[in-house]
Amino acid sequence: METLVDFSSYLWLLLLFTAFASGLVDAIAGGGGLIQVPALFMAYPDAHPATLLSANKVSSIGGTINAARRYLKHAQLPWNILGPAIIGGFIGALLGAFAVSVFPSEPLRKALPFMLVILLAYTWFAPSFGLENRPPQKVGRHEEIKAIAMGLVIGFYDGFFGPATGSFFLFAFVRLFYFDFLHASAATKLVNVTTNFAAVFMLVSLGFIDWPLGLIMMVANIIGSQIGSKLAIKHGSQFVRKIFLVVVMTLIAKSGYTAFFSN
Repeated sequence: METLVDFSSYLWLLLLFTAFASGLVDAIAGGGGLIQVPALFMAYPDAHPATLLSANKVSSIGGTINAARRYLKHAQLPWNILGPAIIGGFIGALLGAFAVSVFPSEPLRKALPFMLVILLAYTWFAPSFGLENRPPQKVGRHEEIKAIAMGLVIGFYDGFFGPATGSFFLFAFVRLFYFDFLHASAATKLVNVTTNFAAVFMLVSLGFIDWPLGLIMMVANIIGSQIGSKLAIKHGSQFVRKIFLVVVMTLIAKSGYTAFFSN
């Protein structure tokens, strides 16, 4: 079990800011991990990836719960879709978290800037992502199976790596089940809470956890989530999307430099 927080360093202040920004962005349309995970890897380049990912999960749980609480006041969800998605997500995240515990750190670190480039390009060329206002459809067995499969696949990704999981869930709920933005956001937060808990459970059981780091970042993440969910409900996601693009572009440059040019 690692302890990474050093209050004599400026890094913990930087991580508080990134946790705040992560909670704010994630509450709008997902993707907060794109800010928080690279920041953790840059702050602690020698730490085990599983320890850093567990800190990210612990931090994100608080903000995600807070956003879910606010969204649920404005959205009624079809539980015959959400329930199977939650079950699939929990199982998938457990498997993914176990996989990341044995994954070599260097390939993951080098893959990070390329993942960011791909997700930046998708966000840039999809300005209306998450803004479609479509009512939920009546569901049957076929949709329940799709929900389980969706939860398994994206849940595995969340437990294994994590950045943009909320965006993937949001996109899937809109595309596969015709949710509008508000319903998709609310559903995403509930499933994402489950995958985060599953990943933390697995990583803690394997000894990869830094509670002080995760809990300190959680406070900032909750504050960001509170502001982000208010913005989403009142104004939509365009303002935060612009901030998101700028931050991700900066992180691409920094994480790329760290992975390939720093000693």
